[in-house]
Amino acid sequence: MRASYLGHRNILIAAATGLVVLPACLAAIYENAADLPLSQYDFIIIGGGTAGNVVANRLSENRRHDVLVLEAGVSNEGVPEVIIPFFCTALAPNTAYDWNYTTVAQPGLDGRTMVYPRGHVLGGSSSINYMVYNRGTIEDFDRYSMLARDTGWSWNAMMPYMLKHERWSRPADNHNTDGKYDPSIHSPRGMTAVTLGGYSQAIDDRLFQTTKDLKDEFPFNLDMNSGRPLGVGWTQSTIDSDGKRSSSATSYLGPEYIKRPNLHVLLHAQVTRLVMTEEIRGKPSFKEVEFVQKRDGPRLKIRAKKEVILSAGAIGTPQILLNSGIGDRTELANIGVRPTFHLPDVGRNLIDHPLLSNIWYVNTTETIEKIVRNSTLFGELLSQWQNQHTGPFVHSPLSNQIIWSRLPKNTSLLAGRDDPAPGPNSAHYEILPVNGFADEVPTPGTGNFITLATIVLNPVSRGSVTLASSDPLTPPNIDPGFFKDPLDLAIMREAVKGATRFLSGPAWKGYVLEPYQDLAGADTDAKLDIHIKKHGRTVYHPVGTASMSPRGQSYGVVDPDLRVKGISGLRVVDASVLPRVPSVHPQAPIYFVAERAADLIKGSW
Repeated sequence: MRASYLGHRNILIAAATGLVVLPACLAAIYENAADLPLSQYDFIIIGGGTAGNVVANRLSENRRHDVLVLEAGVSNEGVPEVIIPFFCTALAPNTAYDWNYTTVAQPGLDGRTMVYPRGHVLGGSSSINYMVYNRGTIEDFDRYSMLARDTGWSWNAMMPYMLKHERWSRPADNHNTDGKYDPSIHSPRGMTAVTLGGYSQAIDDRLFQTTKDLKDEFPFNLDMNSGRPLGVGWTQSTIDSDGKRSSSATSYLGPEYIKRPNLHVLLHAQVTRLVMTEEIRGKPSFKEVEFVQKRDGPRLKIRAKKEVILSAGAIGTPQILLNSGIGDRTELANIGVRPTFHLPDVGRNLIDHPLLSNIWYVNTTETIEKIVRNSTLFGELLSQWQNQHTGPFVHSPLSNQIIWSRLPKNTSLLAGRDDPAPGPNSAHYEILPVNGFADEVPTPGTGNFITLATIVLNPVSRGSVTLASSDPLTPPNIDPGFFKDPLDLAIMREAVKGATRFLSGPAWKGYVLEPYQDLAGADTDAKLDIHIKKHGRTVYHPVGTASMSPRGQSYGVVDPDLRVKGISGLRVVDASVLPRVPSVHPQAPIYFVAERAADLIKGSW
């Protein structure tokens, strides 16, 4: 989803100096490898993203452990688009804060390629995402536990890590939140700020009136983070009480942590490969990390004494493993990379949530278009955010609510097939409202809109990440494999019908006018399929490319303790280890994985 306020960039730049006071403790964040105070570290973490910064924080709690984070991107400090929630859609693509990836052509999307944003900034994708905070379902984590044959990944076992991570915060407008969440299942003492929307939107009342008018299909759910999200509930987001983004960089690398003398972060450090250093008890060890700070710069190396933790994300992690010769030996040799360890599932099992923007004209001017088309109003709202930390800029452009739905129990779509959802309390699809035009094309110059984006939450299709070249700095081939399996297309079709039914409720009479462009003519299943293939895309939730599997099994990439199979001193801690995509936005589950991983690592040393 993109918004058309990119033309207001000059206003953002003018305001940037007043947004953030840079902390004096930034001495522990380095931009030049020559300035690092140590030549070896106990732990080297590759990737200062959602997971990597969690691990860095927790490992550096022990002052005897020297910890280095290698982050390929830039600093998050002082970047208005990163800090101000409303501007999140301006962070990708084609910016310094994005890896600016593009997928291979997708047959399931009429042969189109897609931009594929990933955070290229400290905080990783937690610094550029839309800040939605979903824990996942009970059944998601219990399925991970079953697939890994490790009860430590179950919902009940992971709950302490959920509470350890979360710092429940009052919303920016300090409104009464009674009846909008369940305080008994949240924690105010964790790390990353989580809150409810701090600004009322014009569609709030209509959305919740629909939970009464159409309560059989769209019931109200007090708290979607109970592990049972079905229904319509208030969105929880990683935003603090001042209306600022709360990322892994601002929380786990906050001022009180980054000043630790044993925690160092190096920016602009793109890892090219891991170097095998020795054998330990018959297993190869890859404790030397090769990286560059400029594309044409020298290859630098640094060594870990205890472990290397790979936290480069579902795209970066398999690319680094493959560049290191860890993968399918035949495929590596064919592309010119010397195989060092045969692990054929590296880069396979890419799973992502496909998304479709469904847009209608509405009979009002109280939509996002009112802001993005008016530079004067835009500047006034920016001043309001800057001076009072209130107004629409304290929240992302998404609505204050999310809708989670399942196919009907008697659906014929699952006849003869396993239900792709992990259980009956997990949704098949999500409906994500936006009070305005939300698509990857610019907002039209006239008209006002509502968008109900639909997302397939448990896709059956699988893709891959493979090397495009033996040059480790060449972006990999990213193939999310959208709609390879016809069931995913059928579920998206039913999701669009569900969104249409939602807007058929009495609350929307006279408000919703007609569908926008192609959606208007998609009145049969065949036409809906054409519409989906023409306009479908990603919601940027890749997982699975270094999947966890039971200890001793030859398939998968990591064991349940996240050690890379058959290799000593190397773990993976990021979204790539999840063998299935969560039935929700995956930001929060990745944080939880990292919290448990940190305990697993500390328990080994």
